[in-house]
Amino acid sequence: MLSGAYAVLSGAPALVVAVDRYVLADSARPATFLTPEVQAALGERAAPWFDASALRDGEQKLGLGSSAAILVASLAALELAEESSLSDEALCKRVYERAFVAHRTAQGGGSGVDVAASAHGGLLAARRTPSSSLELTRLELPRGLCFEVWACSVSASTSAFLARIAQFAAREPAAHAARIQAQAEAAEAALSATERGSAADFVLAIARQVETLTALGQAAGVSIVTPELSELARLAAAEHAAFLPAGAGGGDVAYWVGAGAPPESFAMRARALGLSRVQLRLGARGVHAVSSHT
Repeated sequence: MLSGAYAVLSGAPALVVAVDRYVLADSARPATFLTPEVQAALGERAAPWFDASALRDGEQKLGLGSSAAILVASLAALELAEESSLSDEALCKRVYERAFVAHRTAQGGGSGVDVAASAHGGLLAARRTPSSSLELTRLELPRGLCFEVWACSVSASTSAFLARIAQFAAREPAAHAARIQAQAEAAEAALSATERGSAADFVLAIARQVETLTALGQAAGVSIVTPELSELARLAAAEHAAFLPAGAGGGDVAYWVGAGAPPESFAMRARALGLSRVQLRLGARGVHAVSSHT
């Protein structure tokens, strides 16, 4: 998620992008592990084998939406076992809604934007509807931007962070509404900049979300923007760039966006703080069939 964390649950737009770190699923082999999301989708039906190692760094998950990707890939493998000639578009249509519902069921809520990215690919603007589904619009990132993704030294629990924010909303509804409104306005600005193709305004909108998510976390008593990420965000701002947690925060991954790559001094400090660069490409293809010949 590039933009709109937390506020997306209140109707603000999120910007979510697929990356070329894939889960591979194979219906010819039985699953060696069953995720709650796949079980919610399949019930008693046998699940396919999957390999999600590309979305992990050893034993640590990177925070790239692996549960959504595993679910989408697993459902797609079963569809392709029945009809191997499905196009990407047809395959997406077969699995997206089922995956969206199963993911929300298993996780007890959430926006589902990671399911959308896994299925559709590319860059999507996602806005929640009154029925809690997502209205999706395909977009292109503004030209002239450099993105770098960095993995934090700790994994974060999105569900735990959402629970803390919900507790804050119940405890102090007016304060919560004010913090979410500020984040929503920054998310709207990021969407507007994307639609207009304004690289400079996009960076400014992402930098605003460092501030609004920091304020939301402080009010809720949860470290959305960790001290390490806060320091790196200040270094990025000095280079007219932004550095933001890619989603719920608290760990997992964060990303640099600016007119150019970060200087070596930034990279050195990031590594000293325990972060490591993640090699990936944004705007990747969504769910699709592969074979040993592709």
